[in-house]
Amino acid sequence: MTASAFASQVTDLARLSGQSGRRTLSEQTGVDFSSNDYLGLARSPLLAEAVRDALARGVPIGSGGSRLLRGNDPEHEALEAEAAVFFGCERVLSFSSGFSANQTLFSTLPQRGDLVIYDELIHASAHEGLRIGRATHVAVIHNRADAFEDAIVTWRLSGGKGKVWIAVESLYSMDGDIAPLDDLIAIADRQDAVLLVDEAHATGVFGPEGRGLASHLDGRDNVITLRTCGKALGCEGALICGPAVVADFLINRGRGFIFSTAPSPLMAAVVRASLRLLQSAPELRKRLWRRIRIAERIFEPLGATVTGTQILPIIVGDAARTMYLAIKIKAAGFDVRGIRPPTVPAGTSRLRITITNNASEAQMAALGALLATLPLSA
Repeated sequence: MTASAFASQVTDLARLSGQSGRRTLSEQTGVDFSSNDYLGLARSPLLAEAVRDALARGVPIGSGGSRLLRGNDPEHEALEAEAAVFFGCERVLSFSSGFSANQTLFSTLPQRGDLVIYDELIHASAHEGLRIGRATHVAVIHNRADAFEDAIVTWRLSGGKGKVWIAVESLYSMDGDIAPLDDLIAIADRQDAVLLVDEAHATGVFGPEGRGLASHLDGRDNVITLRTCGKALGCEGALICGPAVVADFLINRGRGFIFSTAPSPLMAAVVRASLRLLQSAPELRKRLWRRIRIAERIFEPLGATVTGTQILPIIVGDAARTMYLAIKIKAAGFDVRGIRPPTVPAGTSRLRITITNNASEAQMAALGALLATLPLSA
């Protein structure tokens, strides 16, 4: 096979390089200011012990098949039952990743003739599900609750008769801002709509015992939430939480569930342990919040947007300069990643600083001292 067989791919990669948009994989080096391991559990001896305990009692590593074949392990069902109690919902269905869960949810639940109204900054996995789904879908201005209701009214006046689905993230991972969930559930109630809330970056950090920003909405018959396990929980996978009929429908109609090998039973056991840690080790969240408050004082004078969350972006603007700064920062021993289009809108390339329990207060101060020497603003 010659390179000419991939001429269009070579051309596209060259175009990305010219736009400072070509991506490469890099190793995990430097102090962690970029991961979503907010509570520092991914390498925790607490979860390592849970792995050893699960292996000792015979939990298998692989599932061996889809859940509808031989892959349905008792650990999957135990996780789903415990998570339903923890999150206060009727039923939970587990997936191998947040991307798979979102793609399956959005491509399966909304039907032909329905309308999905989604925040313009929602996860790419939701976009992918909508792309292959059957419902009409419309983006609205970020975090504008009134825009959702206006879109519903416009659609109904034009003859729309189906179900309306309102799709948002509770905490947006690139800007660090929070959705107006109370306003949105009020709209869902008024307009007979279903609210879909992606809690990926709020789970484990916000709410009672880390149940998330939407925890007060769990258990309602017009609310579905997604909790990922690969961020603050330090594991892998995702949980769709909501009414029992949602899980039953996805089991029967969700191709991303039906035709996927089931998640690792071992990982299901470790996620159970992580959920229990949220309840038994509140000091994990207290430590994180103490560091968030300190980080706000350090990084706000340097241009960071203080969001009241663990995500503090520094908007640089130009993609090439953003990536140059990220390289300089990494060379100094700090892992701060540059984020550029298409992940964020053109002209808003940024350094995304995330606060986790993996970086000490002294290391935050050292990063602040370094940033003070760099040309962060235009």
